Amino acid sequence: MIAIYARVSTEEQAKNGYSLSEQIRACKQKAEGTLGVMEYVDEGLSGEFLDRPALTRLRKDIKEGIIERVICLDPDRLSRKLMNQLILSEEIEKKAHLIFVNGEYKRTPEGMLFYQMRGAIAEFEKAKITERMSRGRREKARIGKVLRDFQVYGYNYNKENEQFEVNEYEAKVVKLIFELFTKPNDMVEGVNGIAKYLTNQGIPTKRNAKQWHRQVVRQLLMNRAYVGEFYQNRWNTEGMLGNRYKSEDERIKMTERPKEEWIAVSCPVIIDKEQFEHAQALLNQSRRRWSGMSKNEYLLSGLVRCAECGNTMTGRKQKNWGTYVFEYTDVKNTAGAKHKGCGNHIRCEELDIVVWEKIKGWLNNPEEIAASKEEESNNVLFEEVELERLTKEIERINKGKQRLLTLIMEDNDDLLIADVRQKLKDINESEKQLFQQKEKIEMELMSHQQLDVNENIIKKASEYYLGLASEEISIDIKKELIRSVVKEIRVSHEKNVDIYTL
Repeated sequence: MIAIYARVSTEEQAKNGYSLSEQIRACKQKAEGTLGVMEYVDEGLSGEFLDRPALTRLRKDIKEGIIERVICLDPDRLSRKLMNQLILSEEIEKKAHLIFVNGEYKRTPEGMLFYQMRGAIAEFEKAKITERMSRGRREKARIGKVLRDFQVYGYNYNKENEQFEVNEYEAKVVKLIFELFTKPNDMVEGVNGIAKYLTNQGIPTKRNAKQWHRQVVRQLLMNRAYVGEFYQNRWNTEGMLGNRYKSEDERIKMTERPKEEWIAVSCPVIIDKEQFEHAQALLNQSRRRWSGMSKNEYLLSGLVRCAECGNTMTGRKQKNWGTYVFEYTDVKNTAGAKHKGCGNHIRCEELDIVVWEKIKGWLNNPEEIAASKEEESNNVLFEEVELERLTKEIERINKGKQRLLTLIMEDNDDLLIADVRQKLKDINESEKQLFQQKEKIEMELMSHQQLDVNENIIKKASEYYLGLASEEISIDIKKELIRSVVKEIRVSHEKNVDIYTL
């Protein structure tokens, strides 16, 4: 039985004219009208990988002795990678005879050298095609073209002019999401609340799914396309095509390219920049704001930090002389807590009154917040002190690492070297954790520097507050109003309270 193998990828079909019908016709001609020809055809599949349906069936039939000869137009139809070509040709030759239409294949030193040279050239050609296509896409993006339909919620993709156009219905939903997230309201709470609300309202997602997930809402809130900034060439996906053929730990992850390589393309504006930046500030704080919600409601949950040790201060119910009181404390009783806290605590009622009275003053007189912001910038931020500590710790670890490397180079004691290698491994892990902490602190400092309180946002919160009757101001509304203004509250042992605005 003779097997004909043909393969074409979309890229080659368009550029090189390797049509399947032409390949099969040429292979049948090579078979010289022999009866019992079986066709194995892979359409639209890359030659970079071996896991192809028709090729898999062919390999199985060869192993079972069904196939005696395999005819293929060219070695690069088997694979575009030299290593895979050699694997396949050796596997086929064990039980069958391999024939190529374009060129002879002989298992002699000269024949194998020529075969390997052709394989190397095919692999090089594939790399060049990929590079040319990537360069072409980048140039197209630089002249303001949107390369494909990126399925951005709120927009339609116009294939003719290769631009985004506003989808009026979806744009209204985008505006609703930002309104619900940035303005005080009693309808939803946080990103998860918005996802539930959209699902309950029967609003479909971009892919027409009925269920909204919190991560989808979060991605929408972070998408700068809504302020007219869409970036192409931002993500590096090289090598990810073969992930489906690899185990979980071997898969290549998508990485973000350096910002200078991003290509900006303008698109229609849906959200004004002030509201968008306010949403980013809230997102930076949302993990603390909405995590660990307890059965007891604490007005300032997720906002309070100890000014002495830097621990967050959480609400708890504490027994005091036979009476239960509620307080904010920096004490951490959980197993494995890195910082147990310095014992700072303050009654919830006491702190809540101080903060709410201050916020009420700001909402009644929004211009006061500007003076508060100026005063805040003069304070030494906890993040700055922590950043300095982390930098010194990283420097100390680096010096220790250099000493250990010197020991490995100079000492021949195998036991000592094994011990030093283990210490190096521990040091590298500690250094990795320190760098992660440092990066987080730097991002927080950046948010301090970049995000000023927007007067319009404060004005809107003020208008909402002033429009409410006193009996309408529930604890949930108070929470929303506070979170529309406050980033963090720091409390000292002397019960001094500093309020840091967004």
